This record gives sequence, C-alpha cells and structure tokens, in this order.
Amino acid sequence: MPAGKRTLMQRTRRIAGGIALAAVALLASADVASAAPARVNGQGSSYVALAMQQWVADAQTTGLQVNYLPTGSPQGLTSFGQSLADFAGTEAEFSALSSPGSGDSRGYQYVPSVAGAVAVMYNVQDSAGRKVDYLHLSRRTVARIFTGDISRWNDPAIAADNRGLVLPDQPITVVYRGGQSGTTGLFYDFVANVAPDIFGPWAAQNRFPTSVRIIQLDSSPGFVPKSQAFQGSDQIAQFIASGQGLWSIGYDEFGYSKTYNAPSAWIENAAGEWILPYAENISAALEAAQLRPDLSQELSGVYNSGNPKAYPISAYSYIVTQCTQSPDRPTCKGPYSNTGVTETLALWLRYIACDGQVNMAKIGYSPLPPNLSQEVANSIARLTGQPPEQLSAANCANPRFSGSVGEGGGSPPDPLAGIASIGDVAGGAVSTAADATATASGATGAAKSAGGGSTDWRKATPVAYTGPSIPTSNTLALVLLLIVMIMPIGFGIFRSRRNANSA
Repeated sequence: MPAGKRTLMQRTRRIAGGIALAAVALLASADVASAAPARVNGQGSSYVALAMQQWVADAQTTGLQVNYLPTGSPQGLTSFGQSLADFAGTEAEFSALSSPGSGDSRGYQYVPSVAGAVAVMYNVQDSAGRKVDYLHLSRRTVARIFTGDISRWNDPAIAADNRGLVLPDQPITVVYRGGQSGTTGLFYDFVANVAPDIFGPWAAQNRFPTSVRIIQLDSSPGFVPKSQAFQGSDQIAQFIASGQGLWSIGYDEFGYSKTYNAPSAWIENAAGEWILPYAENISAALEAAQLRPDLSQELSGVYNSGNPKAYPISAYSYIVTQCTQSPDRPTCKGPYSNTGVTETLALWLRYIACDGQVNMAKIGYSPLPPNLSQEVANSIARLTGQPPEQLSAANCANPRFSGSVGEGGGSPPDPLAGIASIGDVAGGAVSTAADATATASGATGAAKSAGGGSTDWRKATPVAYTGPSIPTSNTLALVLLLIVMIMPIGFGIFRSRRNANSA
C-alpha cells in the first residue's frame, strides 16, 4: 500500500477513534438513550474557515453530517439568532450587531474553538522592482495606515520601522472588508487600544461607535481610507498577492498568507520585539487575554502584552450553540428541540477540543490552552445536560496538554535583527551586516539591500490545508469546476459512440 494512502487511513482511524471515544464518554454519562446524530448546518466567521475546513472534513469522514458556510461572523450570529443555522462561528459578540439582542430569544453560549491572529498582508516592491517580503511595522504605524494618516509607501514612519529602507513614492491601497465582519471588529479594536489618540478622532470623523467594536467600515460612506473592498478572507488575500494588488495592504487571518503567497508584516509588540503570527507567538499573546463570564473575550491586555514573544493582534474564535439553562450562563435559554442536533454537536465539539487542535499550528492558528479545551467540555455538558468530562493529556490529544503548540508552531528568526541600516537604497548596495546576521541566526536569506527580500526563512510559513474546501460564493470558480468534472464524461460518451459507429 502506498505510504500516502496508508498515512491517510491511519489518520482517519485516529480521528474516528477520537470521535468514538467521545461518543462512549457521552453515552456513559447519559441517563437515557441518545438520539441518532442529525445533520447540522452552521455559518459565520471566515477568520476560522481554514480550521473549519479540517473539522468539517474530518467529521464527514466519520459519518457526522456537519456543514459550514463562511458568510462572516455578524451574518452567522444573525442567522443563528433567527434559527436559520444550528450553530455560528464568530469573533464578534451579539452586542456588536446593529440589532443587539437578536440571539436572546433562542439563547446561546460562546464555545472557544481555536486561537488565531490577524495578519497585516501586503504587496510591495523596492526601488529596483524586487518583491519586499520582510516588511516591519510598529503598532502605531499600522494604526496610522489603516486610519488614512499614512497614505504613501515612502512615508518616514515606514522607513524608520525598516532600518531606514525608503520604499518608492507610491500610494498605499488599503484593502478592507465590505459589509459586517468579525475580523474588522478585532482589527480596529486593536487600533483603538494601541493608538487611542489616532483612533478617537478618526472614529468621530466617520461617526463610528466607540462603545462596541466596529464591525462594518462601509457603514460610513465617506470613511477614510477607502480603497478596495472585499467580502471574504480568501478574496482579500488573493487580491493582495496578485499583480493587481501591488502597493496594497490589508488585514486577514494568518493562514491565508500561505494559501495565496501574500507575505505578512512583522509587527512590533509592546516589548519592542518584531513578531510574526506563528502559533507560539499567538499562544504567548493570549496569556494576557481576559475572558468574561460568558467566555467572550476582552483583549486589551493582548494588544499591549509585554511578553517578548507575543504577537499583538491575536484572538480566540468561537462556536455559538444553544444550551440548557445554567446558573453560570444566563444567556442559556434551553436545549435544541431536535436531540439529534445535540448529539452531533456534542460529538463534533469533543473532537474539536482535542484531536481537532493537533494540526492547528500547521495552518496558521494556535491550539486552545488546556483550560479552554476544558471549557469546550463544559459547553458540551450545557448542551446535553450531563456532567462535564474532565480532559487531560491522557484522554485529549490537544498538544497544549503536553506543553507544545504542535508541529509548525515555531517562528523563523527576524531577518532584520541586529541590522542598523538596510544600506544604500538609491544605489542598491548590498548590506553585509544583513548577511552576517542571517548566517549567525541560521537564516540563509535575510534582507540584503534596497528592499531585497529574504528567501529560505519563508519556508517555515504554515502549510495550506489540502482537504476538502468549504463552498464560497465564487460563482465563476464553481462553473469552471463543473465544466472540468463534466468534460471527461462527455469525451467518454463521444468515444463510445465513435467506437460503436466504427464497429
């Protein structure tokens, strides 16, 4: 048997075994026989969509019928509140919606699903036309760019962040999300916390709310900067990475940077260190997260974390479900009327809490810490009305129980570390200091000249998930896929008829 097929079979057996163990645990604690698992449909966050791809594909491999559409966090919450979806994926809270309280009649709980980060992706060339893939941006420079205070790539603040590198005098195309978005809410919450003196006047100018997160930029028709808008994470990353996206910058979930080969900026944290959003850095930052009683997140400590390894634009994502009434969750209003939905969600959430965290670092996220995996188990108890299972390294494969973030979680060295200056930008002179620093740190392709990019260290970027993809609204792509699927059938029919005629 080929090694690749054998590995897939082993992985499938392990996942099936994990879900089977979860089923045994749930059945053992039940007072009555469980209902047969039913199909469940969810929608919401595109920030978590890469993780959802794996979780949904693995569920379907084991026979659980789970579907998910990345329509955006606010739409997911709205659909859940209107009973149009069985669950929602989100980084936004109900309180941020334009019609708060829309989920109250149904009742809900926030179930932590994975830790992630918002990357600042860009497409920039140096004065010699070479791709820059090591851009460094301080938190304040990021805030100034995304409020329109910095509008050209040769701005002195950008040069200062990059050891004196002066980029060409080109206008910055800010790529933002159209419509309502939980990622927008996270990103501008970060801006509000790290640069309140910049954010405050900008929000007032555009009549944005300041008491809750801003989840829709184009609710203000004249907001600045207004450049290029897209609805989803994949569209944003794809545009930035393309030829059309030259001189653009945007915010997106880190995993999409590898999928579309759009580099992510090194962001300076509160400790003065330049950090990429790898799993170990996301995990370090979220040590400063404060979870409210309902498990929604307060992230000001994350944005301003003094941990040298912290990536400052990190956050948790959530799955929203119904729940039985509970004294510790006043938002819970009652269980699902269809007990089969409860059964499916309980099994699937148990998988997400443990086996579902194993590969998160590979695709740009960070696995949940042990206390939040346990909160998933507690959430399952609120689904079923049974006592919660106690998770540990003995019964949960989440690598955080063993003190690891999993394979692919380590960050590469900073290619500009120890470099006093990029060099003679106008003449394109090579900086020998950059080469020396790269050699000393083990990186073989550090920044070399007037924006010359690094090379080998980029190979550490998280790999793209290669399993079944989640449907998107890209109609052209679906039509092309349908044509590709039909063509072999058409050729087969044509050849059969030709052979019959010749006979």
